[in-house]
Amino acid sequence: MANGYDLAVVGAGIVGIGVALAAVRQGKKVVVIERNAKAVGASIRNFGFVTISGQKAGAHWERAMRARDIWSEIVDEAGIAVIHRGLVMPARRPEAAAVVDAFLKTPMGEKCRLMTKAEAGDLVPSLRLDGVETILYSPHELRVESSEALPKLAAWLEARHKVDFRWNTAVRAIEGTRIETSHGTIEADAVVVCPGDDFSTLFPDVIARHPLTICTLQMLRVTPAQPSRFGAAVMSDMSLARYEGFADLPEGQTLGKRLDIEEAESRAAGIHLIAVQSADGSLVVGDSHVYGNAQQPFASERFDQLILDEFDRVFDLPGRTVVNRWIGTYASSKERTVLVERPADHIRLVMVTGGTGASTGFALGEQVIGDLYSSTSRSWE
Repeated sequence: MANGYDLAVVGAGIVGIGVALAAVRQGKKVVVIERNAKAVGASIRNFGFVTISGQKAGAHWERAMRARDIWSEIVDEAGIAVIHRGLVMPARRPEAAAVVDAFLKTPMGEKCRLMTKAEAGDLVPSLRLDGVETILYSPHELRVESSEALPKLAAWLEARHKVDFRWNTAVRAIEGTRIETSHGTIEADAVVVCPGDDFSTLFPDVIARHPLTICTLQMLRVTPAQPSRFGAAVMSDMSLARYEGFADLPEGQTLGKRLDIEEAESRAAGIHLIAVQSADGSLVVGDSHVYGNAQQPFASERFDQLILDEFDRVFDLPGRTVVNRWIGTYASSKERTVLVERPADHIRLVMVTGGTGASTGFALGEQVIGDLYSSTSRSWE
């Protein structure tokens, strides 16, 4: 090596972690530079839900499948608990049932199936299934606790793969192989910048070429009055009309039009339903989506109520209480699912632009490292 490291990764969120993992698997000496004392952004303020079914058809769905495999390869070694696996989606409207039927006929429906009410009720006993005739089951998904998984991934990379982590260190500039930080200069032959939703610190001119916004979302932690087991994640009709792998189907468009009338306020707030369980029995529930040129700093009580209204339509959990509320933010684009730019031959700028970092970040990391160390460019969409 001409310099101190083969690769410097700027940002210790899930995308940066994915890039670092892919690099050390190729024998690279890696340093990860993070401006905070630990990961505090979108990578820990999410469902910890590695979502496959519903991802945009094509390259992004394939990334999700590969990322799921990588998660499965490393969770035991990194000491990360998989709390539950799979996804249940009851279709409460005929239009939603049509989306499920159409989805199962696509390549993305591989290994997914219809399940009976008895099967769904056994897996998630609190589901309201009166009048529901069509229930999608996907076996692909897995659920981890993000706030625990990210620190464990960093610790594992440091202990097992000798990755150096520089916490509380801000990168001010990158000049050739010199990375100027708040704690001095770091030398690296190559650099991958994973800025999350920071559009202004590094390569702002490159980022400005793309019509990006910042999505602010609201999420809740709900405690059932009585213990209630979730053997899988649950999504609803609202998700079938939002996740691109479903919503882009003609049947998804039809469902969306009905929901635009019946659930106009929720649709305007970008609300759909995901519910996953934590080890203590509580549920992470969400979420809403508001887009703008900055994070929305003030949460809306009305959005929380709309999320809970949909939750109560899907689950029979009387007496449930909200014990925690938070917001998250991520970079968003209507044109792409990921953004990968080359500010220089040895530099990559990498962003997931749709809130799917946990679901696709590990696979994206592999692709970025392959692109960085290969003379062949690739298509990302």
